[in-house]
Amino acid sequence: MNYQKLLFLFCCSIAITFNQAKAQDERLKNIKEALPKIDQIFKDYAEKNHYPAFVYGLVLDGKLIHSGNIGYTNLEKKVLATNQSDFRIASMSKSFTAMAILKLRDEGKLKLDNPAYLYIPELKNQQLLSKDAPAITVRNLLTHSAGFPEDNPWGDRQLAISDEAMLKMFRKGISFSNNPSTAYEYSNMGFAMLGYIIKKVSGKTYQQYINEKILKPLGMNHTYWEYSQVPAEQLAHGYRWLNENWVEQPLLHDGAYGAMGGMITTIDDFAKYVAFHQSAWPASDAPEKGPVKRSSVREMQQPWQFIGVNPNYKYPTGRKTPMANAYGYGLGHATDGEGRRSVGHSGGLPGFGSNWRILQDYGLGVISFSNLTYANAGYFNVQVLDTLVALAHLKPRVIPVSPILKQRTKELIAILPTWKNAESTGIFAENFFLDYFEESLRKEAIPIFENAGKIIGLKEIKPENNLRGVFTLEGEKANIEISFTLTPENPALIQEYHIKLVGK
Repeated sequence: MNYQKLLFLFCCSIAITFNQAKAQDERLKNIKEALPKIDQIFKDYAEKNHYPAFVYGLVLDGKLIHSGNIGYTNLEKKVLATNQSDFRIASMSKSFTAMAILKLRDEGKLKLDNPAYLYIPELKNQQLLSKDAPAITVRNLLTHSAGFPEDNPWGDRQLAISDEAMLKMFRKGISFSNNPSTAYEYSNMGFAMLGYIIKKVSGKTYQQYINEKILKPLGMNHTYWEYSQVPAEQLAHGYRWLNENWVEQPLLHDGAYGAMGGMITTIDDFAKYVAFHQSAWPASDAPEKGPVKRSSVREMQQPWQFIGVNPNYKYPTGRKTPMANAYGYGLGHATDGEGRRSVGHSGGLPGFGSNWRILQDYGLGVISFSNLTYANAGYFNVQVLDTLVALAHLKPRVIPVSPILKQRTKELIAILPTWKNAESTGIFAENFFLDYFEESLRKEAIPIFENAGKIIGLKEIKPENNLRGVFTLEGEKANIEISFTLTPENPALIQEYHIKLVGK
């Protein structure tokens, strides 16, 4: 490569780094300008739906950048809601239970595909729906695919039962709606079983284990399981809206079913948990700082169990797009027709409703807690994220460009458009010149470069993954887009290539 091309590539690299920093600053500025609109949406929604209290937070790239508090956590004493108010978050607890299971798995103390009866012997001789049904696995419990029926109304009232009462129920026999590993059906019972498995494997109650291994390392020091342990001035009381009045609901004590929905926490504390989930994206070589490996957090967020597709999903703004839904490990997963991915979970119990959701590729998350029975915070959080993306003109975070993609980009630029001595460069896979012919490549590329005019810049490489990407050469008259794919060899070689002229 000649000196001029080296200088050109060096200058382009500096420009790309500068542009990335500038884009980050612009992104934060745009979000802050949109916050008054977001606050108004929160306020209007809380008033319309009669929320006694409503607290919320926005987490960007691992930091709680904004929060708000509306109403009272205790109507009788007029206690104002704050970031330190403790709300029961119901089924948002499930991902903590799932994370604890993965931590035990990572330590070699259990296997996800082991039969659950290895840890809960009472499950050994359950009567399944057919003789050829497989055993329930730990993974089935994590993904709501064990064959248990949806049990929200009943399960919510089991929160305080003892381990022995739960095991007695298992000994009596469980009723199944499906065979294991055949369908998704939401099960609180399944997560109560996971809580017991944590106890059997670790020798500690699930509460002790999660407190010691997850909450304390994350600095979640104001998070509880038993409401009687929460400082009275911090505890949010739960209410139901009946006959144009708020009626206080009795709080349930902690018990065996708390693993599915018993956690009590604050916006400040839960934001630390959301930040940890955000830290898993993108994958990196940075030191591990969390209570479990980042790879295990990403594993939790994957769509392990398909739920269904809504071809006519409508965002709160009215925009329609198909929506595919799945379940990970204690987390819901959604991908819309625009390719936007999100994960999170709702929570609902008598007296409470909550939701958290992150857009993995945007580094953006939202948390909402209310002390109204089954408050639909999930629908609202979707609206908030969608509105923020639109108002702040947010774009998905591009994955880092791998060194090999950068290297092959430079090497491709060096031989274009003439392809002179291309075969001798050693950068092409053995298939390349059997599938592409040098003379044809040259005849294709030279007119494209002539039509583009003098090359004046290189736009940032857009990686699809570690071994596939697209880059654009900026010309005075038009741009040139070049895409290529590398082989699984080491070092990875170019196996596929495409070039085309595109507009300015």
